[in-house]
Amino acid sequence: MTSRRLIVALALSGLGLMSCDPAAGAVNKPQTPKPDTELPGTGWELVWSDEFDGPAGTLPSSEKWNPEVGGGGFGNGQFEHNTARAENASLDGEGNLAITARKERYQGNDYTSARLTTKGRFTHTYGRFEARIKLPAGRGIWPAFWLLGADIDQVDWPACGEVDIMEHRGQIPSITRGSLHGPGYSGGQNIGREHAVGGGTLQSDFHLYAVEIEPERVRFILDDTVFFEATPANLPSGAKWVYDHPFFIILNVAVGGSFVGPPDSKTVFPQTMKVDYVRVYARPAP
Repeated sequence: MTSRRLIVALALSGLGLMSCDPAAGAVNKPQTPKPDTELPGTGWELVWSDEFDGPAGTLPSSEKWNPEVGGGGFGNGQFEHNTARAENASLDGEGNLAITARKERYQGNDYTSARLTTKGRFTHTYGRFEARIKLPAGRGIWPAFWLLGADIDQVDWPACGEVDIMEHRGQIPSITRGSLHGPGYSGGQNIGREHAVGGGTLQSDFHLYAVEIEPERVRFILDDTVFFEATPANLPSGAKWVYDHPFFIILNVAVGGSFVGPPDSKTVFPQTMKVDYVRVYARPAP
């Protein structure tokens, strides 16, 4: 996500939601780990999660998620109004969160969608942040799973740091992007990499998107593949590394905006991003 998006987003301090789904079906949800589970071979221990279990149409847990409401474009020229309605974000009754972008006139915008954040609910420093996601499709559809520094209200953006675990252009079904935004390397000058998936699309099934954040190192992962690793050596000369403090989580589906451009006549609505789970792990204390 880009620079001004944050400033506006924080100023709004609101929230949003949705539902729909082009790819109903296969759940194949891995067994839910217990809070004290140590994953084989990784050393990680689960410290926070949402498995999105519950009846269809239920709003996401208010103990874990804030809907960020607004339609000002989030500094990126996005077309949607993010709402707190179940029509835009709700459980699907099959163990998934469904965030749905809809084409409808609402509060001065031509589209609605949702943007959920754990700001004020959960933050974490270092560790592994992961989500199992099935992406929506179509030109102008911009789903994202990302992190913002919890000190944004004190230091502003991009000094707080931003970690885009997954950004996807709906019109390019085989590519995901991971990136870092910080002071001196934000917006179009972010530090990141696109990763192409062969043999199919990212929109036809669930995939695991993750980052592992360690002191002076961020590792971007799709399924079992580390496709990018950033350290202070990747930053422009003199730029500051801003990833050694707590971050909160954001899930959203934007319509239009600087990263994807506008939808066209072939873009089908509604479009849904399904999230099987979000989990956060930490290294156990020595």
